[in-house]
Amino acid sequence: MTTICVDVMGADKEPAVLLEGVAMALADDPDLEVLVAGSADVVEPFCASHARARALVTTEVIAMSEHPAQAVRKKKDASIVRAAAAVHAGEADGLFSAGSTGAVLTAATFGVGRIRGVKRPALSLPFPGISGRSTVFLDMGANADVKPDVMVQFAHMGRAYAHAVLGVENARVGLLCNGSEDTKGSEMALAYHEALAAGNCGFAGNAEGTDLLAGTFDVIVADGFTGNVALKSIEGTGKFVVKRLKAAMGESLGNKIGMALLAKSLKSLAAEMSGDEYGGAILLGLRAPVVKGHGATSAQAVRKGTLAAAAAVRAGLVEKIAAACEL
Repeated sequence: MTTICVDVMGADKEPAVLLEGVAMALADDPDLEVLVAGSADVVEPFCASHARARALVTTEVIAMSEHPAQAVRKKKDASIVRAAAAVHAGEADGLFSAGSTGAVLTAATFGVGRIRGVKRPALSLPFPGISGRSTVFLDMGANADVKPDVMVQFAHMGRAYAHAVLGVENARVGLLCNGSEDTKGSEMALAYHEALAAGNCGFAGNAEGTDLLAGTFDVIVADGFTGNVALKSIEGTGKFVVKRLKAAMGESLGNKIGMALLAKSLKSLAAEMSGDEYGGAILLGLRAPVVKGHGATSAQAVRKGTLAAAAAVRAGLVEKIAAACEL
């Protein structure tokens, strides 16, 4: 059995939505157990009525509006803090949470712990590509500033993820930059480029913003500041396109019919772009897989995130990252 701890508190959605996702994950995977972290009135009735579900009763919740580091230090019985501690103690093999991003990153980094030798964990997500190939993108916001040697570690971790989860051999790595030429970029970008080129990490050159969804690279790395700006730009563009399409739908009967025919495909595309296809982003570099879902998550995304955490455990993702970072 693979055991995943699911934090069902702290998301924008009610715990019932997350519990529905947990129930679906349990139904899909007969070799899955779930340790459900949350208040007694939420988790105990659920676990009593679902096989392979155990309750981790907690008394505190970290809200989206709270300062992450302060809340993690102060609220020792918060669901995400206890969930991370349970993974560290060996009660679970991985973790899923749709709570505050900062709280999940902080609790997981200090609670689960980093792989030996990993300097900074990185938040990663596979982007769909026009070519049909996915591109692993990191860091999406865990580390605003990183040194060149950390960027090389990001490349190794991204390659390990592409191999373990996506089945990509010898992944090609790109550095997100403002041009494909080796001489492009800020002083820091040039330092990143030099370190990656010497890092034995499959570096194939600079990647431009248009490469993020093109599938031309298997892995694209960036510091967390740049990565988060790129991520939010893509999300914003997606919302803009959907809003314009909805507005156009009301302009004529033909448009309405066309939109109705495309509805299923558009929903699928929206799920891919939001990360719901994978259940959320994964925090690479920790001693266990930690998947971070959207605060406004859905039951399907919770299902996929829980299953994704279990799949990462079974694929030996942590062991592959540990081996890669020893190079």
